[in-house]
Amino acid sequence: MTNELENKELIEKLPKDGVHCYPANASKIARNRIVSVIFFVIGVFLVLVGLLKVSDNIIKIGLLVVGGLSALISILVFAQSFLIAKFRVAVDYNEKSVVLRYRYSKIAIPFENFDGRDGSPDQAEELINKNFKKDTTYYLVLDDVFEDACYQTSSTDLESVDDFKQLRDECFAIAEAYGARNSKDKVKFYYEKGETSDTGSTEIDAVIEETRAEKKAEEEAEAKKREEEQAAREAEEAAKEAEEASEEPEAETEEKSDAE
Repeated sequence: MTNELENKELIEKLPKDGVHCYPANASKIARNRIVSVIFFVIGVFLVLVGLLKVSDNIIKIGLLVVGGLSALISILVFAQSFLIAKFRVAVDYNEKSVVLRYRYSKIAIPFENFDGRDGSPDQAEELINKNFKKDTTYYLVLDDVFEDACYQTSSTDLESVDDFKQLRDECFAIAEAYGARNSKDKVKFYYEKGETSDTGSTEIDAVIEETRAEKKAEEEAEAKKREEEQAAREAEEAAKEAEEASEEPEAETEEKSDAE
């Protein structure tokens, strides 16, 4: 289906075998484990209180449900931390696929279906990055272009920024070599420019464009403010220099008068 899109010369430059694994961020794994253990203990405590201390059936059921769910979710999160420690994303040159962990699923995207491109944070992540994070976060979209789904990872998800950059380079090279991103049969997403779109996509496009316009207007306003402040400082310095220059002849006149 996509043979005409492949670039044989670029494919030959890719590794012929091997698997490059990119594990998840160690600090995130440790944090998930600690939090899951804490919530597991809380869940078990609530279950025990419900069974041993509470006689009201409604309260007992509520404690059992909340405590049981908390303990169950904690177990799942704790177990998942070991899965993503092995790899969060892997590039498998033996099977010719990009593999990623999504919850408990292991999703493999064949090279001939794959597109890798720069991503962007959602509004919540953008707000967090702007106000609380000092380091820049980079995003990468991992897309099966013929399926109605795509996935995104970031430099904070992986072990290091260097790992993220290496994964990005590999994904871009694969996408360029196999050319699935150029197929006319690929699935169109709301953020991609297509010939047609439904009403929902149009509304989302409008929101995105409005957000971009607001951001651009804010940046332009800040730039204009900086220019005005710079102009004011320059005018103040020029006035000060003119004042000093006007004071010098007066001082010379006074000195001459004193000498006479």
